[in-house]
Amino acid sequence: MPIDHGDNDLSPRPVLKKSGGLFETVRTIVYAVMIAFFIRTFAYEPFNIPSGSMIPTLLVGDYLFVSKFSYGYSKHSFPLSLAPIEGRVFSSKPKRGDVAVFKLPTDNKTDYIKRIIGLPGDRIQMKKGLLHVNGSRVRRKPLKSYQFTAAFGQVRRVAQYVQTLSNEKKHLIIEEQGDFGPLDDTQEFVVPEGYYFAMGDNRDNSLDSRAISITPNGRKIMPVGFVPFENLVGRAEFLFFSTDGSARLWEIWKWPFAIRYGRLFNSIE
Repeated sequence: MPIDHGDNDLSPRPVLKKSGGLFETVRTIVYAVMIAFFIRTFAYEPFNIPSGSMIPTLLVGDYLFVSKFSYGYSKHSFPLSLAPIEGRVFSSKPKRGDVAVFKLPTDNKTDYIKRIIGLPGDRIQMKKGLLHVNGSRVRRKPLKSYQFTAAFGQVRRVAQYVQTLSNEKKHLIIEEQGDFGPLDDTQEFVVPEGYYFAMGDNRDNSLDSRAISITPNGRKIMPVGFVPFENLVGRAEFLFFSTDGSARLWEIWKWPFAIRYGRLFNSIE
């Protein structure tokens, strides 16, 4: 029960002290920054999606949390990749089908998000739009066509499938150009030990481990290539915000109508 301090109570009352001004404010800010740094480095880091390479799983304007502890820690777990760590500590291997953020192997700076399709030692190949892993065709089942708004407001309907990987992990993919896209027929890739093969769910609009470029002197290069285990930043876990981009930052009155409420706090499969 609350204690009734009557008017006749002459006992000394506790006196609230004012905080110590500027010093206390600075100390509070420092503590807040330290806590945020710790969470971002060791627990969860927020990312946003700027492109459509992972449609329909992730949309432009999605904001998500990536768990930093899922695969352990490397120098890329830290801001600017400055930590003096070789390899990974407290490591745990990714599973086939994980949606993962990694540093682009060709520059070790740019953050990429793709799905892990190939594990070390796997043989990966696309044949007429169909994914083959270790010589076996990966099952896919057609679904209702997927509709989305492309550049300049153009509404498009494209083929959509549910794909089932060898570990029974199911996920959605789309084929904007059917089974005749530029990356729908590839050579066979053998994933080296300590590396992974990553692909986007928007199979015809994703620069990923399948891509091969020809230099002016005729040499073949892989703009993304195989992903080193060390370059993995973390596993995508769930969305915490999503906007369709119809409201600019200063158009506060439009914000409620731009939010994709149905995507908030969805887990990423």
